[in-house]
Amino acid sequence: MSAIVKAAGLVKRYDRTLAVAGVDLDVGAGEIFGLVGPNGAGKTTSLRILGTLIRADGGDAEIAGFSLSRQPNEVRRVLGFMPDSFGVYDEMKVWEYLDFFARCYDIPAARRRTMIGDLLELVDLGPRRDNYVQGLSRGMQQRLCLAHALVHDPQVLLLDEPASGLDPRARVELRGLLRELRALGKTILVSSHILPELEELCTSVAIIDRGRVLAHGPVSEIERRLRVGAVYRVRVLGDRATVEEARAWFEGRPAVVTTAILPDGEIEIGFHGDDEAAARLLYDAVNMGGRIASFARAASDLEELFLQVTDPGLAGSTGAAA
Repeated sequence: MSAIVKAAGLVKRYDRTLAVAGVDLDVGAGEIFGLVGPNGAGKTTSLRILGTLIRADGGDAEIAGFSLSRQPNEVRRVLGFMPDSFGVYDEMKVWEYLDFFARCYDIPAARRRTMIGDLLELVDLGPRRDNYVQGLSRGMQQRLCLAHALVHDPQVLLLDEPASGLDPRARVELRGLLRELRALGKTILVSSHILPELEELCTSVAIIDRGRVLAHGPVSEIERRLRVGAVYRVRVLGDRATVEEARAWFEGRPAVVTTAILPDGEIEIGFHGDDEAAARLLYDAVNMGGRIASFARAASDLEELFLQVTDPGLAGSTGAAA
């Protein structure tokens, strides 16, 4: 996958605070790429640099082949930016709001009419075309601002905390819309501190803390690089005593470092071994007479990986992994 966003050594200082400390990014065309990190990690500053809203104090980036430092106007024509706190003009109708921004991009009147109709259908605001902006719910205003970022048909979208303040239904709708935009060929960079939102949406992530990228790539690859072992969950048929007996048996096996019985009755195993060792463990459990209904590795957990990566005690190893 060819890179459409490349950043190398981006640095931004505010007085004595180093907000961005040498950020490198490599985002493939057509990805939904997540910037993961706590508040104050440098996500918003990094997006504002990429959006040409502020200048970096060091480093540079290219978007669709255009340099931020040398060709900012060209960059602005290939990207759309949606900030974390967006402004709307209350006295405008929905269609007028989009028409205003389309005029800013010198889009001809005939094309504007068609484009506005298409965008409103895309973000499911067609029936609200003649409503005033101040009468929209927050979720609707969020979708309207996303439509605003799309008026000039950009290749790349930068979205800063787009799910902030949305109710669960609106978040589900937003995720569906972002997937649809990806299917239309857009590349999307989205920042959030709500990790489960990104885990099920993004093709790749960059974990950022204190202005630095600590890990970068698909969640599964980050997991392979950083996880010392694996977590398996085992369901054993039988009563509580049978499950406890099975837990004790697993606890005595080589490469098993922790065991616990979960509230749903499954046995959770902390395991330091490869797939071959896991296969031997299951084989031995069945041969010992265990009635194993399921034996599976727990799914990747972005929150768990984030906590592991940002642990100060792991800073040296994770820096190398990024």
